[in-house]
Amino acid sequence: MFNFEREFSAESNLVVSQAAKQSCEQRQRDVYESHRHRTFSLAFYMTGNEIEAEEILAATFVRAFQQNEQPDAFAVDSALIGELSERFPLQEEEPAAVISQGLGLSHRNVRRPELEAAIQNLPANERLLYLLRDVEGYSLEMIARLLELPEPQVQRACFSARIRLCQMLAEQARIEAA
Repeated sequence: MFNFEREFSAESNLVVSQAAKQSCEQRQRDVYESHRHRTFSLAFYMTGNEIEAEEILAATFVRAFQQNEQPDAFAVDSALIGELSERFPLQEEEPAAVISQGLGLSHRNVRRPELEAAIQNLPANERLLYLLRDVEGYSLEMIARLLELPEPQVQRACFSARIRLCQMLAEQARIEAA
């Protein structure tokens, strides 16, 4: 015999679970859309390669969604750092030498292609720190949390990255002037 209450209840549970699944998928899509540009940009500037950046982007979100069904910005950034650390040596390298007095670039505009090329030539850890701090605007505290490093170490490494970048740009200017 047909049990209307049981059939109705089972169908209603199915409808509710489908609606919940669609709602979860929409929230995940929203998380992806709100963080994909920043994630791709960082991946692209770290690799200099669009295809590899797309691979890092995909792997970042897979990792983030495996760890949490609805990751926040910090979780997405942590997943990105995890992906980058598998591809690049992110341990601290020797700090850059101190800039000499005659090295200033204040009289010269730096063209974007020159800056992008110089960024690509930074060691991986300094490149990441420069991108997070000076391009994306992350605080030293946030970078230290993401990389699980002491804040003073992050500050020194950011300064070192800027020095090294200035040295590379100044060298490029000297080559062009010669």
